[in-house]
Amino acid sequence: MVLIVLIAAYLLGSLPFGYIMSKIFLHTDIRKHGSGNIGATNVLRVAGWKAALPVFLLDMLKGFAAVMLAKAVSDLPAVYLLAGFLAMIGHSFPVFLKFKGGKAAATAIGILAAVSGWTLLILALCAVTIVAVTRYVSLGSMIGSILVPIIFLILGYDWQFIVFGVATALLIIYRHRDNITRLREGRESKLGQKA
Repeated sequence: MVLIVLIAAYLLGSLPFGYIMSKIFLHTDIRKHGSGNIGATNVLRVAGWKAALPVFLLDMLKGFAAVMLAKAVSDLPAVYLLAGFLAMIGHSFPVFLKFKGGKAAATAIGILAAVSGWTLLILALCAVTIVAVTRYVSLGSMIGSILVPIIFLILGYDWQFIVFGVATALLIIYRHRDNITRLREGRESKLGQKA
């Protein structure tokens, strides 16, 4: 049963809501616009917040649902954290889009909502401050991801949460490698800047 849930978590994460919403409401493929990413930030740049907000919430829900589904069959942190991480992998490398997906930040937020409200609150305050000051969503996402294992450690969570936090940070930073290049070159788009 656990194996089935883990597979379901990956498939749930693979649901490309940014792509689906852009097809339904914008009648276009979001991958052909802006950064080419299917995530909420690119949808925001291309179509505005009314289109981006549902994408962000649905991508969050993927992570939250994957963890809650796993918790229904196991109370072991290793199981539900792995389910959450597999949802992030699915979002980043979705089977439905030839393994070319988003950057997993919103999905990670959903996972944190399911496993640690305090971690999410602290992280949200830090990330929102970074974005408000710099106007770079990518920078807020990356620094926020680095803070996840640190916050877990400070709050006294078990080593499994620390490992999950490190894996999450590595995945999110890897998925933002093009953003890192653009930040270094001064070409990164700022929040509110249209594609």
